[in-house]
Amino acid sequence: MTRAHDAGATIAAYLAQHETKGLLRFITCGSVDDGKSTLIGRLLYESRALFDDQLSALEKDSRRHGTQGEAIDYALLLDGLSAEREQGITIDVAYRFFSTEKRKFIVADCPGHEQYTRNMATGASTADVAVVLVDARKGLLPQTRRHSYIVSLLGIRHVLLAVNKMDLVDFDRGVFDEIEAGYRELAAALGIEQVQAIPLSALQGDNLMGRSERTAWYGGPSVLEYLETVDVARQAQDVGFRLPVQWVNRPNQDFRGFAGTVAAGEIRTGDEIVALPSGRRSHVARIVTADGDLAVAREGQAITLTLRDELDVSRGDVIADAHRPAQVADQFAAQVLWMGEQPLLPGRPYWLKIGTRTVSASVTEIKHKTDVNTQEPLAAKHLELNEVGYCNLYLDQPVPFEAYADNRTLGGFILIDRQTNATVAAGTLQFALRRAGNIHWQHLDVDKAARARIKGQKPRVLWFTGLSGSGKSTIANLVDKRLHALGYHTFILDGDNVRHGLNKDLGFTDEDRVENIRRVAEVAKLMSDAGLIVLVSFISPFRAERRMARELFAPGEFVEVYVDTPLAVAEKRDVKGLYAKARAGQLRNFTGIDSPYEVPEAAELSLDTVSDNAERLAQRVIDFLTE
Repeated sequence: MTRAHDAGATIAAYLAQHETKGLLRFITCGSVDDGKSTLIGRLLYESRALFDDQLSALEKDSRRHGTQGEAIDYALLLDGLSAEREQGITIDVAYRFFSTEKRKFIVADCPGHEQYTRNMATGASTADVAVVLVDARKGLLPQTRRHSYIVSLLGIRHVLLAVNKMDLVDFDRGVFDEIEAGYRELAAALGIEQVQAIPLSALQGDNLMGRSERTAWYGGPSVLEYLETVDVARQAQDVGFRLPVQWVNRPNQDFRGFAGTVAAGEIRTGDEIVALPSGRRSHVARIVTADGDLAVAREGQAITLTLRDELDVSRGDVIADAHRPAQVADQFAAQVLWMGEQPLLPGRPYWLKIGTRTVSASVTEIKHKTDVNTQEPLAAKHLELNEVGYCNLYLDQPVPFEAYADNRTLGGFILIDRQTNATVAAGTLQFALRRAGNIHWQHLDVDKAARARIKGQKPRVLWFTGLSGSGKSTIANLVDKRLHALGYHTFILDGDNVRHGLNKDLGFTDEDRVENIRRVAEVAKLMSDAGLIVLVSFISPFRAERRMARELFAPGEFVEVYVDTPLAVAEKRDVKGLYAKARAGQLRNFTGIDSPYEVPEAAELSLDTVSDNAERLAQRVIDFLTE
């Protein structure tokens, strides 16, 4: 009985010790075949983090797929995809867990190829340390600069420069010193604060788990010693308490709490708080957790706060220190890493998720993009896959935030495609644009309803969309004449006419098409506010921009009219000769030829111009408006 009790106590003590160990998240990155997977695989092997069946599988796979003859190929522990094993490269981000007596670790093995930069950024977004591998034979490569730039962009302050394959240069100190000096110069330029350089042979184990006799000239730590002892605690920023509200917890009518994970600072019972962005104030009544109430909660803890007063607080709001509240703004300067297959176009609406809040957002301007290999700024009108741009952002509502350098949770964001719900970008907020705090809505006594009432009509926007030559302008003109005859107050915004004035500075690239529609939608909104029925006749080829236009209006005010004409029919009409020029290569980015037209998915009206004539189709629009 005593022996069993002692064994149970020993196990309990071991588990308690394991639970209280610190956790370090780190990534490995570098050029292709620099030895990242080998380094992590050997760390797992040497730290006894593998089960017997994993060891057996590793030995079998080493004989079948390995590159080391009969010896164990440690890289196979990480190269989990069959495509990776066949090519001997890492494509996906592979996450692994291991533990030593001093620390627990989560490591991400990131791909080296340039086309997988977005994968590397995913692994870096939660890391505390970056292990940057450099092949001692090759020195610093463009990939080293690229990965270090992403490391800096995502706020990783500690870099372990692992100069690998030193055995292939006879552990030459001069080679190591030259690489270290070059990298420290790069790190200083990128703002990376802490660099520890280690000469290494991941394959043979030199300076991996312990010091190597073959580098007697090196007096620093081994890789494992560094990872076990590096202090990654962030210097406390004087930003105060921050709790992004994840969930409003109301199990019954007597309890209302606001649940989330503390993003910064600490909070005590009785402290005064402010709910953002509303600005309403109260005091903390209780700090509730699964293990009971707390007197104080700190960064990283999951808690539920109850307040002394009934405040209207929702998911996405931030509860903050009332004396040091977070900033609130709706326009920002930001760094954006584009991850979408289709390019980022200024003016196109996306969902932006920051903390626990999701809002509509668009990039209003790309100030420049950055060459991630040289860090040189380059002019850009759009961003392609894996490109990084310095951009201005506009949100449809103000959000609480911190600069990313001060708080990752409230300073980091993602952009989401509104059609596919795919994550298309990751970004970091730098600061709020000054105009965000200087521009306010001016109250007008004569409002939209009053202007519509005096005209005796309901404001509407009829948005005619279709290919060039489909008959949009013809039908819109007929509708306008008949509405005018019936006594309605109308106005037509026609694509060609607007390009003679308001939009004469725009061309026909995808970026300019997006801006073309954005401006016209805003003008249509102003005319609608004046009480008019507005007829907009634009090709408007992209669903995203038509959706953006629709969202400017109240439900029922926006009527999408799809003028459905097959390309062959539109091209046969070709009154302006535009299709012929496009086919001849004289007109670039022409919709239907070398630029796509996205057919509406749920238009209020669809007008088939092949089976009916313009007069009857115009009457269908009139009937829809007056029914």
